[in-house]
Amino acid sequence: MIGRLNGTLADKNPPQLLVDCNGVGYEVDVPMSTFYNLPSVGEKVSLLTHFVVREDAQILYGFGTGAERDAFRQLIKISGVGPRTALSVLSGMSVADIAQAVTAQDAGRLVKVPGIGKKTAERLLLELKGKLGADIGAGSLGATTDAQADILQALVALGYSDKEASASVKVLPKDVGVSDGIKLALKALAK
Repeated sequence: MIGRLNGTLADKNPPQLLVDCNGVGYEVDVPMSTFYNLPSVGEKVSLLTHFVVREDAQILYGFGTGAERDAFRQLIKISGVGPRTALSVLSGMSVADIAQAVTAQDAGRLVKVPGIGKKTAERLLLELKGKLGADIGAGSLGATTDAQADILQALVALGYSDKEASASVKVLPKDVGVSDGIKLALKALAK
């Protein structure tokens, strides 16, 4: 399994990239959200990847963030949604937008993505409820840094509600580390 590529960006042709890793060129399909954040050709690039093997092809998909890759993996688990459709969804909406649509059960936002019809949008909302909205939507509940998002996710995993966890994270110092932040948040929640 190929989990990450570090190399030089050799070519960009949406939605495909060519990443040169020590003389080996990997063709990688990426969502447009990742594509827009790429450096110029010839510069160093690092992508998280998902490798798909089918009987007629082996395809490598790349992502700029772990949240994008996680959302992609959740999307392709859904019956009738393949990697191309998942890339289309991630190209048309940010991960936070998808999580908000799932949380609000708003099929109208998903239907705007090319290739997603009303029935597919409803299936996505049903299948992703409690998976994508809770995990990735946690970042949109008031956390502003990666550390705060991790603290929030840890508190939710410990059984606290989103509301309780979000309220306790808001009062933490902005520069707090993850482990210290969890301790401080747990002390605040214990009161």
